[in-house]
Amino acid sequence: MLRKVDIRGLKIADVTMDEAVRFISDKLSSGESISVFTPNAEIAYRAIKEPSLTDLLNRCDMAVPDGIGIVKASRILACPLREKVAGVDLGLKVAELAEKDGYRIFLYGGKPGVAEKAKEELEKRYPHINIVGVSHGFRNDYTAVFNEIHRSDAEILYVCLGSPLQEKWIDENKHRLPCVKLFMGLGGSLDIYSGNVRRAPRIFIRLGLEWLYRLLSEPGRLLRMTALPRYYFGTWLYSLRK
Repeated sequence: MLRKVDIRGLKIADVTMDEAVRFISDKLSSGESISVFTPNAEIAYRAIKEPSLTDLLNRCDMAVPDGIGIVKASRILACPLREKVAGVDLGLKVAELAEKDGYRIFLYGGKPGVAEKAKEELEKRYPHINIVGVSHGFRNDYTAVFNEIHRSDAEILYVCLGSPLQEKWIDENKHRLPCVKLFMGLGGSLDIYSGNVRRAPRIFIRLGLEWLYRLLSEPGRLLRMTALPRYYFGTWLYSLRK
């Protein structure tokens, strides 16, 4: 049974990376269909403003703390999560699991060409992985995409459309794709797997400053990044009111 912590309305799983992978592995073995979301502080801040998004995120089977901001918020609220579980890393762990146990994967999202390149790079990293289909996320023919996934007989689906579109897509289609046993909302992970976007150096990740590296690399994200201090300091005020 997953222990979930209430972080300003969001039910976040208090899991380590190994525990998250074990939970997924157990569910895949049982044949149960599950969804995994990876909210960060930016998404959590938006959810505070949009209760419907909170409800949507809470309908998944496991929401892991993708960013250090949510972990820090949990500490402020005296219900500390043990560690950050980055979605991009969890996706790689699941790819490793899929290679070992023979699960079929479909990659959906990113700009044209990104999913194909991510497939190539993942196949180099995991030579025996079985990626049975890809589709970019800028198609308007949603029925065709749905049919491609269905025909692929994929058991694991990476949905990388950005939040909240990817969570809405999963929530609406989870019960319409019986072949898929694991739906994962992984944001921009395909860009990183493909090599189109460089991951922050290890020192930034270890110090909890991955957000700073992304801001330095992509100054255009400045407005979006203001959600992080708003979420952090807003949580302090929230804790005082409580």
